[in-house]
Amino acid sequence: MLSIPKKVEIIEVGPRDGLQNEPRPIPTGQKKELISGLAKAGFSRLEATAFVHPKWVPQMSDAEEIAAYCNQLGIPYIALTPNLKSLERAIAANVKQIAVFVGASTAFNMKNINKTTKQSLDECEIIFEKAKDRNMFIRAYVSTAFSCPYQGDVSFDELNEVCKRFVRLGADEIDLGDTNGFANPQIVYDRFSRLKELYPDAVFVGHFHDTKKMALANVLAALLAGIDKFDSSIGGLGGCPFSPGAKGNAATEELIWMFNEMGVETGIAYERLEGVSAFAKSLSTRLANY
Repeated sequence: MLSIPKKVEIIEVGPRDGLQNEPRPIPTGQKKELISGLAKAGFSRLEATAFVHPKWVPQMSDAEEIAAYCNQLGIPYIALTPNLKSLERAIAANVKQIAVFVGASTAFNMKNINKTTKQSLDECEIIFEKAKDRNMFIRAYVSTAFSCPYQGDVSFDELNEVCKRFVRLGADEIDLGDTNGFANPQIVYDRFSRLKELYPDAVFVGHFHDTKKMALANVLAALLAGIDKFDSSIGGLGGCPFSPGAKGNAATEELIWMFNEMGVETGIAYERLEGVSAFAKSLSTRLANY
């Protein structure tokens, strides 16, 4: 019999990671409707928005309004704050949980934010200090944790250098991203197992894209390695603007169905997801006719 946890946490990332790459502007009211539907389905947390410059990610230009709406709903949410200016905006918007990201691949980091991995980690030190002073929860994303669209394979040592720094900085959770969706169950199991052995007190999260239709298999591999927190996106929305060809995230409804069939508790009402998924797909030019 498989040794698996009785309960997992699913963090819904559709409103941010799922929508960020959509070319057509999505009205703020429709984003709020999506968030409301997800909240009613029972998610304990979701990734709602990103405080990034609208020149680079126009879809997130309404970050302050989305944050205000989530505060009004009272649902715990994460906002992406990749630099000090974005952190200041999040603080002003009364955000309680933030996320930073650093690519294990310097090639990816340079394409994404024109900084090396080391330079990004150095900037994170200041972000962590300011956020910790305000008792903010910090999620630390490690992008390209398994492979990179620009350099190819990413070594465990490259991944570990970023994780080690995040552990030292006091990240509340470290989220390993299969940014281009090329990971496989063997490497996923191996890397999570090794990291949990190196940092037994750290909290790790799995974030998988479905480019090669391996997202559910990789979730299962991480689960067997002892991971009990996973990101997913309703309707399979998503794709990274800095990872050419990357498909959407693991679909929330597929993840919940799998866990329900396995007898793993998620706290999410699966029967509510069908309508939310259909609405989410209607927002996406890629999935509108899915």
